[in-house]
Amino acid sequence: MKTNGTPALIFHALFVAFILAPLIVICLVAFTDKGYMSLPTDGLSLRWFRAILENQDFIDAFWVSLYIALGSATIALVVSVPVALAVVRYSFPGREGLTAFFLSPLMIPHVVLGVSFLRFFTEIGFTGTMIGLVLTHVIIVMPYALRLVLASTAGLDRDAEKAASSLGATGWTVFHRITVPLILPGVAGGWVLAFITSFDELTMTVFVASPSTTTLPVRMYHHIAQTVDPLIASISAVLIFVTLLLMIVLDRIYGLDKILIGKG
Repeated sequence: MKTNGTPALIFHALFVAFILAPLIVICLVAFTDKGYMSLPTDGLSLRWFRAILENQDFIDAFWVSLYIALGSATIALVVSVPVALAVVRYSFPGREGLTAFFLSPLMIPHVVLGVSFLRFFTEIGFTGTMIGLVLTHVIIVMPYALRLVLASTAGLDRDAEKAASSLGATGWTVFHRITVPLILPGVAGGWVLAFITSFDELTMTVFVASPSTTTLPVRMYHHIAQTVDPLIASISAVLIFVTLLLMIVLDRIYGLDKILIGKG
């Protein structure tokens, strides 16, 4: 069995360091005791983490982003599973067109989508509503959820389903006791990817959000446009820490290899 040589290990170490460097710098800046972004700093302080709790606008924006991400990722997954099963298992006119339709948001710039949704919602009186934001995010995250569900469905061995059907199991029983567990890695990975994409979406959301439905990325964008202080760094550091903690919990409970690459 071949192992990586010293040059390859050095290259990989430098590559990982290059990827992690911005995150490390953000986390270090978040602990500054100064009123501006400074690195290195004279001392460490939790001043800007306390400032998050004192800024209700950012807390409200976080909950809005969380609700939208949960709703859009779940709806996108509910739609993706039957679409993936239909596309993979059945041959019907327009099958390729159906797949292209659901994946088409990947080919459209988010700025164009944002302007289009703004005009459409203005015409129907739906501007700035939570439901409108969730529906727009469903369109954005649908391709990511569908691609992973399609991948897990395409490699599905149907022998277990046929065996269950031959023993008298109903279609619903086969689906939720055989099919869903077999494609669960793709389903879970698609939901996680859709959630992250929705939570982090800025370009389109800035067009359709209202003051009462401002998401966290939009709130951070407006804050940076007005002033530059370590508050944004502290918020980013909290998001990094929370994401890392969630990844550790998922790895211990289920296994990241199953969620991200479908390893059995």
